[in-house]
Order: sequence, then structure tokens, then C-alpha cells
Amino acid sequence: MSTPYGDFESINAFLATKSYVVGFIPSSADAKLASEIQSPPEADKYPHLARWYRHITSFDEGEKGKFVSGDLPDMKASAAPVPNGKKAAEKDEDSDNDLFGDDDEDDDEVDDETAARLKAYHDKKAKKPQVIAKSSIILDVKPWDDETDMAELEKMVRGIELDGLLWGAGKLVAIGYGINKLQIGCVVEDDKVGTDLLEEHITAFEDFVQSVDVAAFQKI
Repeated sequence: MSTPYGDFESINAFLATKSYVVGFIPSSADAKLASEIQSPPEADKYPHLARWYRHITSFDEGEKGKFVSGDLPDMKASAAPVPNGKKAAEKDEDSDNDLFGDDDEDDDEVDDETAARLKAYHDKKAKKPQVIAKSSIILDVKPWDDETDMAELEKMVRGIELDGLLWGAGKLVAIGYGINKLQIGCVVEDDKVGTDLLEEHITAFEDFVQSVDVAAFQKI
């Protein structure tokens, strides 16, 4: 099956590393693409597309009307082919060899001053403390219905332990019809934990969790 923006296979590949079509929160682009899909995609065949579709269609029309504006990208382009391993290795080797000139040049031709400056640069860089990039994230975790045990749901969410993840405060927020969502904050190390990884772990509690939204995202 296909949409004006790409077939299911290409869209599934596009969403493999993304929670939303554009940015970190739902947008009008998500709502527009979902409207083009007539029926839920097969989860075993298009897992990423099915996950995204199930999440976006959990919002009612009123909620979708409050989505931020977003333009749909062209998702028809296929992934670039992976270069042959041997050729890629040869290319990398050539690049390394070209750092100070052609392979035919003798090592003696490397300027002593340049080599000294390069060594001093690497020594200085090695001594410089590495800054760990972190982000503050607030997640909205929606249950299936008003009978979901929210205390148990929060316990399971906090039970997720990942290197670079620190859970913060959580609270229940009413969303209507006697249903509450869990709004919980966390601080993550950007190189280790992303929103997709958090969503994957939380939605694994499929008997409790209907969907996970990023309510706020801020670099620290």
C-alpha cells in the first residue's frame, strides 16, 4: 500500500529512528499522514509504521487540532546503498594516507613544526574534560482506560533502568472520562538515551500503556 508521500515500506524505514514525522512532538504532518492511511498497517510487516500509526490515532480530532504545524517530507527516497566493505576500507585508508600528502611522499618530508603542533593539539585535547550533553524530558504516558492501575504503571516505568537515565518527579493529570495520564520527568545523557529508546521500553508494558508522548524536551 502507498500514500502520496511514499509507500508503506519507505515510510516504515523513515520512522525506524523517529517518534514523529517532524521533530520531537506530534505535528500536523503526523495527522495528515495518518489520514492518508485507510487501515492500520500490519505490525509484523511494518513495525515502525504500525507503532507510529497506533500512537497518532490514539489522539481525538480535538487533540490533533492542537498539534503544532509541520510540513510532510518526501519519504519515497530509498536508503543509500551501503558501500562495499573492501572498497570502503580502501577509501578510508586512502583518506588516512592523504592526511599529510600522497602515499609516495617519504615520512621525512613531513614538516617537523607541523608534526609538533599536531602533537601539542592532541595532547591538549586529551587533557580537556569532556562535556556530557544532557537533556531534560517530560513524558506523558497514557493508559488504556480508567481501570488501569496507575500506581503500578508508574512503578513499572520507574523500574526501567538504563545507563544515562535518571527519573524525576511524576504526577497524574486528568485527561477526561475519569482517565488520568502519568506525566513523569527524567534527565538523560544524549549519547546514551533518546526519546525513541524510552518509548520502546515504556510501550513494552502493552497491557497498561496505550501511548507515550514527549510533553517537553530541553537541552541542559
